[in-house]
Amino acid sequence: MSKSVPAFLQDESDDRETDTASESSYQLSRHKKSPSSLTNLSSSSGMTSLSSVSGSVMSVYSGDFGNLEVKGNIQFAIEYVESLKELHVFVAQCKDLAAVDVKKQRSDPYVKAYLLPDKGKMGKKKTLVVKKTLNPVYNEILRYKIEKQVLKTQKLNLSVWHRDTFKRNSFLGEVELDLETWDWDNKQNKQLRWYPLKRKTAPVALEAENRGEMKLALQYVPEPVPGKKLPTTGEVHIWVKECLDLPLLRGSHLNSFVKCTILPDTSRKSRQKTRAVGKTTNPIFNHTMVYDGFRPEDLMEACVELTVWDHYKLTNQFLGGLRIGFGTGKSYGTEVDWMDSTSEEVALWEKMVNSPNTWIEATLPLRMLLIAKISK
Repeated sequence: MSKSVPAFLQDESDDRETDTASESSYQLSRHKKSPSSLTNLSSSSGMTSLSSVSGSVMSVYSGDFGNLEVKGNIQFAIEYVESLKELHVFVAQCKDLAAVDVKKQRSDPYVKAYLLPDKGKMGKKKTLVVKKTLNPVYNEILRYKIEKQVLKTQKLNLSVWHRDTFKRNSFLGEVELDLETWDWDNKQNKQLRWYPLKRKTAPVALEAENRGEMKLALQYVPEPVPGKKLPTTGEVHIWVKECLDLPLLRGSHLNSFVKCTILPDTSRKSRQKTRAVGKTTNPIFNHTMVYDGFRPEDLMEACVELTVWDHYKLTNQFLGGLRIGFGTGKSYGTEVDWMDSTSEEVALWEKMVNSPNTWIEATLPLRMLLIAKISK
């Protein structure tokens, strides 16, 4: 997947074990422990260490998303049932899918459906997982309760995924139908048809959709304890001030919070978050997060990932995010998808690095992100 192409964002549960925000699986491998590694989270100071994201911690942050060859076909049919006011998507089967298990030439595929662009409102529908096959047969009907006039403004996205025993997902391909131009009266269009699976694409409607902005400030403190004879590592301070014009995915309801992770460290100890602020699209957080363990060279390799979520019942739905770093596409010599900062995000990070002990403020547009899976 191209580093500059945003991905679909799914619901994200707090433990990130079910469908994660990227439908992908990542982990951070610690090949050897650094003696200077500080991983304790101090709730009193709100400080988290960078967990020595240096040469002693090598990221293998290129998971299953986009690494598999997309091949094969999917057979399905769609029909609008006027009496029920429902769209019925009959998913019949797939054939010649890519093999996740190359040695045994098999995958554990399932099919997922979304109506775009308002996928948060309609939700995702999924078939059952069929194990150990490249030619799964489903014969399932996925139903959407929707008015026909609304349906004609939508796109149907069907994607095929492999799910392993750890509930991690690998993308196998997708098909997208524009329902605005679909001929609903043509009986041929109600028949089962084969469609070739394609690589992931950035849906224009979602990409262009306004996801709001975040007002924030960053500060790099090279020597938190001045005058100390022993060399100390620096701190990065992140002041999340407020968000502006957040999208409403649940009618008029919104209960938003901001989560922060310092990549490549995806461990839970790297993660901090603000409180949730409800009933407004312009939440004020005024929350400062502090991460220590930064050596000067780490500033070239790390990236601040800030994501905004709408908390609803037991799930969190992604609203938008930022990735603030140098955007080089690499971290500690390894190519990574997440080092994909925009020019505005890079400019903020550069100003922070070049102006130590100074708060650098910016208001940045939130965007679609391919989210890393938190490692245990």
